[in-house]
Amino acid sequence: MSNKLEILREYQKASSKLDQLKTEEADKIKSTSVNTSSTQVITPQFGNEMTHLNEECMQLNMILEAMDASED
Repeated sequence: MSNKLEILREYQKASSKLDQLKTEEADKIKSTSVNTSSTQVITPQFGNEMTHLNEECMQLNMILEAMDASED
């Protein structure tokens, strides 16, 4: 069972970091000046890291779901 707890902690840590990066990214976009006469190009600052964390969360979630299913 400790293995499941370790995976859950890892998932929570990755999910928390992902949420933090999303918030920082959103705040950065909000803080840029808006010029309505021209198109704003949004370049992700944390794109690669967020993609990696999202994939990690999905994998850990699948593992946790499989563990839950095996307990039934």
